[in-house]
Amino acid sequence: METDQTPMGRRSLLRIALCTGAAAAVAPLFSTGRSGTPSRPAAPPPAAGPQAHTAGLHKASAYRLQPMTASAPYQLTRGVTPVREEPFLSMPSLGRSMVLTFDDGPDPLYTPDILKILRGHDVRAMFFVCGQRVADHGDLLRRIADDGHVVGNHSWSHPLLPDLAPSRIRAELERTSELIERTIGTPPLWHRAPYGAWNRRTFEIGAELGMEPLAWTIDTLDWREPGTSAIVGRVVDEAEPGAVVLSHDAGGDRSQSVAALRQYLPKLRRSGYRLTVPMR
Repeated sequence: METDQTPMGRRSLLRIALCTGAAAAVAPLFSTGRSGTPSRPAAPPPAAGPQAHTAGLHKASAYRLQPMTASAPYQLTRGVTPVREEPFLSMPSLGRSMVLTFDDGPDPLYTPDILKILRGHDVRAMFFVCGQRVADHGDLLRRIADDGHVVGNHSWSHPLLPDLAPSRIRAELERTSELIERTIGTPPLWHRAPYGAWNRRTFEIGAELGMEPLAWTIDTLDWREPGTSAIVGRVVDEAEPGAVVLSHDAGGDRSQSVAALRQYLPKLRRSGYRLTVPMR
């Protein structure tokens, strides 16, 4: 599974409010950028994976029932999701808060180590998962949810969505949302396009499924396997209030991603950053 490419400039620009319909509350959440759809990746997307299977619902663990982090200030009443013209890039500045995100999983080789590190620092993150991997590793998705992390939709088979017919885009997103809901009991409220490649139909279908689009401001480029120190340096050097960090827990050898998280997470904490997630 190929990785995502940086879709637009790293500094978020305009803060906007999430309007969720007449019956929903309005709360500031993420900022969007001004640039459009990113360039497509050099490598072709992978073929679709195995058919989904129904996983049983589960009871949340005591750990999940603990509060998120104290710096998770945003909460949105679920209502009608507006159709965006571009994805959210970052959180509006509120102190020194950042969001860690992990794409392409879950993966039995790397996801458990990432969960262990996050738990050790009592940090919550966002995991944008692929449906075909959830079909094979539903137990890992339940562990992610039980630890209080936010689960997002990263499509079923990680295709380049703008190249697909609208019916195929819907199948990629809807099938994944349905499997996530069957596995952990709640549907995803966030989605991220593979490769960061968005188009109008992707935004429309995502909104119809009740999801908001989220991109990123810091790309660790961990998919290139540049070395642990390079990943750590990129996160630490580009850290800023409101930043959203893109990493991966599947799609290749992610041992450097795990090792880097083990190093940069305490560095961010010592620098006064709070690692949080959006609440909807």
